[in-house]
Amino acid sequence: MFHLFGYRQSGSSAVEIALCLCGVPYRRVDAYSTEDNDAAKALEALNPQKQVPTLRMPDGSVLTEAAAILIHLGLTYPESKLLPEDQVQRAQTIRGLVYIAANCYTPIGIIDFPERWLVEADEATRQQLVSGTKQRLYRNWALFADQFAAQPFFSGAEPGALDILAAVITKWAGTREAMLSARPEFHAVLERIDQHPRVAPVLSLHWPA
Repeated sequence: MFHLFGYRQSGSSAVEIALCLCGVPYRRVDAYSTEDNDAAKALEALNPQKQVPTLRMPDGSVLTEAAAILIHLGLTYPESKLLPEDQVQRAQTIRGLVYIAANCYTPIGIIDFPERWLVEADEATRQQLVSGTKQRLYRNWALFADQFAAQPFFSGAEPGALDILAAVITKWAGTREAMLSARPEFHAVLERIDQHPRVAPVLSLHWPA
């Protein structure tokens, strides 16, 4: 059985959706890095960064990084349709997943924990860092929207790994609101992904209407 370490409304929700599409049994372990409990200690033992999602595989090995987990599941369970069958489309999907991980996921850690990136900074400096990081985050999402076309979804006819990760990560740090203004068509695609039967059952548990 898979063991998914994560928490509500985190990046682990994308992996949870993917596991459901793969049709494999899994157990979700609610673990948060800043807490001091058994779940957090178990998470640290598997992933010294104490980051979620962290996925313990049935064979006991460990996968971290949401994009890597989604790519692995898509390749291992092709019937899940997490990754396109066409090689060219699959390559672009993998590119998109890595783009999100590098350019859109990483800034969230700065926005949520600016003190980790500064030495003895005052509150004004922390807020400047957060504000500048948000501007960069929104720019990165706008560039994503310009480069990845939805036909009607980023993965093709149905939402796949790229759609799922985009839908989850854009729910943070005011990104949806920013995209509604900056890239309304992209915002509309995200709303379609939210409501799709492949995504909605799990996503709605993390973000109830």
